[in-house]
Amino acid sequence: MKTPAFLARLGEHDIRVWADGEGLRCNAPAGALTNELREELKRHKDEILQFLRSAGSLVQQQRAIVPLQPRGAHPPVFAFGGHNGDVFCFRALARHLGEDQPLFGLQPPGLEDGQKPLDRIEDLAAFFAGVIRGFRPPATYVIAGFCAGGAIAFELARKLLEEGQPIALLALFGTPYPTSYRRLPRLRRWLAEEVQRVARQLRLLASMPASERRSFIAEKLHRRKAPGLVEAPEQPNPALARRASVQRATFTALRRYLPGHFAGRLVHFLPSREWVNSPDQPLRWRSCARHPAEYYGPNGCELDVMLLEPYARVFAELFAKARGTPFAVAN
Repeated sequence: MKTPAFLARLGEHDIRVWADGEGLRCNAPAGALTNELREELKRHKDEILQFLRSAGSLVQQQRAIVPLQPRGAHPPVFAFGGHNGDVFCFRALARHLGEDQPLFGLQPPGLEDGQKPLDRIEDLAAFFAGVIRGFRPPATYVIAGFCAGGAIAFELARKLLEEGQPIALLALFGTPYPTSYRRLPRLRRWLAEEVQRVARQLRLLASMPASERRSFIAEKLHRRKAPGLVEAPEQPNPALARRASVQRATFTALRRYLPGHFAGRLVHFLPSREWVNSPDQPLRWRSCARHPAEYYGPNGCELDVMLLEPYARVFAELFAKARGTPFAVAN
């Protein structure tokens, strides 16, 4: 029996079949599921289950893996985006790495209609370990993550390595240490930023002549009291709503997560040396890996633009250096 042809024949009679654990379930109009078809389903149950699971796995892979640059002989990079799951943050980096470096983005569950986001880092790592093994046969991989996605990349690399999968490199790009996402550190950071903002305003006022100072304060008070325009509420965008849901789940997962130990090579690419003193505590990742190292971007580079132009080329060069191969300029 050719399974796809048989399932197509069932479909012609509006008979739907799906896997339910170790068994098969079906839904059929009255009289459509004849004794002959019922017996054929029983005889080929295992074959049908295998086909349905492989088809489901393929759909899962297609949703989860985005080929940003699929060609090349180097070990493939599987990379997580930031907190909202946007893998296209790696697009410029992939271009500068050239056509010999495969790079695949990993999209978390929840961005497609009908999916629920995962709110544990360990569950995300287990999900993607299965997706990657199904997508590429066992081989040496590079696992990467930008910003919040670095913590997911860390746990995924740990899991794959523990399962005997070779990991050439774990690459973190501007990844805060997970405890910095907890509410108390975030509150302290917000308060510090507010103090800095007020201090800037006071310095600005002190530098003004008295007449300008009065006008400046009056304008600020007027804006605060003026009622805003009432606009008709927009219809919610389902795609944006799903992305927001993934973002909330990711932050929940990060606040719960405490990294274990990675017995491989971890390289942390930081926006600049100034970022070492950030409240995001990036250097705490050193204590989590057997072979840690840091590479620094240029002075003045910030986290939110480090993978964009003009900095993407700089970090592509640093990545090639960490990978241990010459950097080839991409066209």
